Amino acid sequence: MHKALMVIRSEHRSIDAVLHGMQYLVNEIRTRKSKVDARVFSAMLYYLDAFPERVHHPKEDRYLLEPLRRDPAARALVAELEREHSLGGQALRTLEQHFIRYQEGGDKEFAAFGQAVDEFARNYWEHMRKEEERAFPIAERVFNAEDWSAIDRAFDADPDPLGAERDAADMQKLFSRIANLAPAPIGVGPRVR
Repeated sequence: MHKALMVIRSEHRSIDAVLHGMQYLVNEIRTRKSKVDARVFSAMLYYLDAFPERVHHPKEDRYLLEPLRRDPAARALVAELEREHSLGGQALRTLEQHFIRYQEGGDKEFAAFGQAVDEFARNYWEHMRKEEERAFPIAERVFNAEDWSAIDRAFDADPDPLGAERDAADMQKLFSRIANLAPAPIGVGPRVR
């Protein structure tokens, strides 16, 4: 697999970790009636906005999906993935609204919040699966040296704050905050009660 696709896959794993962390915390509330520090959810939501929405998806649109348009067989898939990217911000805002309602409204708002987390995570996982299982093989077949050079440069810049390279100071602070606030097994913060 080409280097840029491995970087995208690594970034997907970071997003996946945040989604699993959110679901873990929701399940702790569901099964144990735990009280989870709201700052953990807030930091996770902020990460999903600050990195995937503002950095990762725009780079995928420009450097992965745009060159795939040259392949007529890929055009429907490209349109679908671009549409999902364009709707991602609204999906995140909807999730944030459910979170605020739960924070302010308490237990009576939890069912809707939990369902929103589950739906958001499920849709995100399906989207990443499509990219990796359907778009990546097409890219490996149709990209030329210029395409690979452009995508390599793009994905070497603005590294994933949760990935192996953590050069972006603000994102590193966010990652540290999530890890320090989240309870084990997703972080090193205090146990949920």
